[in-house]
Amino acid sequence: MADRTDLKVRVMDAITAAGGEACLVDVAKHLRNEHETELRASGDLFFTWQHDMRWAATLLRKEGKMGKGGTKAP
Repeated sequence: MADRTDLKVRVMDAITAAGGEACLVDVAKHLRNEHETELRASGDLFFTWQHDMRWAATLLRKEGKMGKGGTKAP
Protein backbone atom coordinates (compact mmCIF):
# COMPACT_ATOMS: atom_id res chain seq x y z
CA MET A 1 0.00 0.00 0.00
CA ALA A 2 1.48 3.32 -1.09
CA ASP A 3 1.25 6.71 0.59
CA ARG A 4 1.89 10.22 -0.65
CA THR A 5 5.59 10.14 0.27
CA ASP A 6 6.05 7.19 -2.12
CA LEU A 7 5.02 9.49 -4.95
CA LYS A 8 8.34 11.37 -4.74
CA VAL A 9 10.11 8.21 -5.90
CA ARG A 10 7.41 7.46 -8.47
CA VAL A 11 7.62 10.98 -9.96
CA MET A 12 11.40 10.69 -10.33
CA ASP A 13 10.98 7.22 -11.85
CA ALA A 14 8.53 8.65 -14.40
CA ILE A 15 10.93 11.46 -15.33
CA THR A 16 13.81 9.00 -15.64
CA ALA A 17 11.70 6.66 -17.79
CA ALA A 18 10.94 9.60 -20.09
CA GLY A 19 14.64 10.30 -20.61
CA GLY A 20 15.14 12.91 -17.91
CA GLU A 21 12.33 15.32 -18.79
CA ALA A 22 8.55 14.91 -18.67
CA CYS A 23 5.49 17.13 -18.62
CA LEU A 24 2.82 16.77 -15.96
CA VAL A 25 0.52 14.76 -18.21
CA ASP A 26 3.27 12.29 -19.11
CA VAL A 27 4.15 11.80 -15.43
CA ALA A 28 0.47 11.20 -14.63
CA LYS A 29 0.17 8.69 -17.50
CA HIS A 30 3.26 6.85 -16.31
CA LEU A 31 1.99 6.68 -12.73
CA ARG A 32 -1.41 5.42 -13.84
CA ASN A 33 -0.01 2.88 -16.31
CA GLU A 34 2.72 1.53 -14.04
CA HIS A 35 1.12 1.82 -10.59
CA GLU A 36 -2.66 1.72 -11.02
CA THR A 37 -3.13 -1.46 -8.99
CA GLU A 38 -1.01 -0.07 -6.16
CA LEU A 39 -2.90 3.24 -6.26
CA ARG A 40 -6.27 1.49 -6.16
CA ALA A 41 -5.16 -0.49 -3.10
CA SER A 42 -4.00 2.65 -1.29
CA GLY A 43 -7.28 3.89 0.13
CA ASP A 44 -7.74 7.66 -0.09
CA LEU A 45 -4.54 8.05 -2.13
CA PHE A 46 -6.43 6.66 -5.12
CA PHE A 47 -8.64 9.76 -4.99
CA THR A 48 -5.85 12.28 -4.27
CA TRP A 49 -2.84 10.95 -6.18
CA GLN A 50 -2.86 13.63 -8.89
CA HIS A 51 -2.78 16.40 -6.29
CA ASP A 52 -0.19 14.48 -4.27
CA MET A 53 1.93 14.02 -7.41
CA ARG A 54 2.14 17.83 -7.71
CA TRP A 55 2.98 18.05 -3.98
CA ALA A 56 5.80 15.51 -4.52
CA ALA A 57 7.15 17.53 -7.47
CA THR A 58 7.21 20.68 -5.33
CA LEU A 59 9.19 18.88 -2.62
CA LEU A 60 11.61 17.47 -5.19
CA ARG A 61 12.21 20.99 -6.55
CA LYS A 62 12.82 22.35 -3.02
CA GLU A 63 15.26 19.49 -2.36
CA GLY A 64 17.12 20.31 -5.59
CA LYS A 65 16.35 16.90 -7.11
CA MET A 66 14.09 18.22 -9.85
CA GLY A 67 14.33 21.30 -12.00
CA LYS A 68 11.48 23.45 -13.25
CA GLY A 69 9.36 22.00 -16.00
CA GLY A 70 9.73 18.36 -14.95
CA THR A 71 13.44 17.87 -15.50
CA LYS A 72 15.95 16.06 -13.35
CA ALA A 73 18.24 18.46 -11.52
CA PRO A 74 21.75 18.64 -13.01
